[in-house]
Amino acid sequence: MKNNWYENFNLKEKSRWYNQIADAYDKTRPRYPQKLIDQALQVTKVSSNANILEIGCGPGILTTALAELGFSLIGLEPSLEAYKIACEKCSTYSKVKIINTTFEEWELQRNLFDAVVAATSFHWISSKIRYPKTAKSLKNNGFLILFWNTPPQPSYDTYQESLESIYQTYVPGLKGYEDILFQQQNLNILSKMTIESGKFKHLFSDNLISKVTYTIDDFLGLLSTLSPYIAMKSETRNILFERLSASLTKNNGKMINLSYLSVLQIFEKI
Repeated sequence: MKNNWYENFNLKEKSRWYNQIADAYDKTRPRYPQKLIDQALQVTKVSSNANILEIGCGPGILTTALAELGFSLIGLEPSLEAYKIACEKCSTYSKVKIINTTFEEWELQRNLFDAVVAATSFHWISSKIRYPKTAKSLKNNGFLILFWNTPPQPSYDTYQESLESIYQTYVPGLKGYEDILFQQQNLNILSKMTIESGKFKHLFSDNLISKVTYTIDDFLGLLSTLSPYIAMKSETRNILFERLSASLTKNNGKMINLSYLSVLQIFEKI
């Protein structure tokens, strides 16, 4: 997220970006910690009757967690395939509606929502649009609640032993490892941008680190959902994944231990 290249995508490109990997995204992307969800509700004190707008709901990873709490929720998702998955997951929740559209194209409903939520998606919207349109959709003193999960990372030792030389050989412009400090700095920049928009004031933030274990196949499936890998030529991606799989299997067996940073940022409409 250190560069804003994704802001330059036109709306059709954004709508297609995750279509090919929607199932892998749903299967392999980490879930949002219940602790942070509980904190968001405690800090904002939104009632069970609250109206919530979720921007870029994807295959409904956070959506279902909110739906189970009884909120009235509209989820916006530009990817048709991810939209279909979210619709299926939310079919039993009568107060949830998923719409296949970008936030930019969504018809603004002014002063309707108690909270706008985005889960690892807010950065995809042009900064010229995301702040003013979000603020207009919120009721007075409504909340912007941002959840972030950074891509799960192997230990640096595992990266050096099993991955680094392969990345340098096949995709020298791509680093296959990001440390927690780098990820925190990126998310702090986005928080600062939100405040500097003049539409919101910072209310609360928290973060935690989670540890997970993936099969090697699921780890590669996870990588396939990340923007740099989606953007690769398929031939490059295939040979990269073949080499990564062989090296990881040789050095780690069938499983790999990973960790990821989860962040909660809450802002109040000014």
